[in-house]
Amino acid sequence: MSAEENGIAAPGTCRKTIIAIDGPAGAGKSTIARHLARHFGLLNLETGAMYRAFALKALRKEIPLDDGEALEQLARETSIRLEPGEEANRVLLDGEDVSGFIRNPAVTDAASRVSVFPAVRAWMVRLQQQVGVQGGVVMEGRDIGTVVFPHAEVKIFLDAAPEVRGQRRYEQIGQQASSPAPPPEEIVRDLRARDERDRNRADSPLKPAPDAVILDSTRMTLEQALAAAEAIVVEKLGPAKQVC
Repeated sequence: MSAEENGIAAPGTCRKTIIAIDGPAGAGKSTIARHLARHFGLLNLETGAMYRAFALKALRKEIPLDDGEALEQLARETSIRLEPGEEANRVLLDGEDVSGFIRNPAVTDAASRVSVFPAVRAWMVRLQQQVGVQGGVVMEGRDIGTVVFPHAEVKIFLDAAPEVRGQRRYEQIGQQASSPAPPPEEIVRDLRARDERDRNRADSPLKPAPDAVILDSTRMTLEQALAAAEAIVVEKLGPAKQVC
């Protein structure tokens, strides 16, 4: 579909747009972000992958995940870069491509635990702002619309019931993992624990930005959720502006 068919102006009125997608674990942020990036010709920058890369380094260094001072020092010694790819970003940790290592459930859980420390989050926010400062990106995470880019043109808070998120995550793990996925009820329990940490941390708690559009996909098919997200972007930007 062309820009004109989407209700977005032709070249000449283009500005560098930032689309921020926030929401709890397992809500489908990565799927929505990838789709919007392809659909509107933007770069998809998965900021959650940056936290997972840092968590991977902490696990490799055997640093306790509750030791804030040690994690802060580790952050000073860490380089993380994202290189946009066709389906997902290449994640470079100190120059090493760790894209294939950061999807491990243990790394995902560790990322949620290290992200509660204000010093770690402040460091990560600076990195994320450097990555997206030029605009023309879709960024997804937990605090993109509230902290990283509070002036983003489009803000979507993607949500779904924990039971639905758990079932989706169960099916996703079953398709990707070589070993059996944990039972759905265990995945839901883990998601609730992550929600609790994310929503109640002292620094940058998970919450919708005041001007975010809430997209609850609990009763939506994937196709319906993607269409709804597209419609939000077009409605927010209006016919006189172009996504670029």
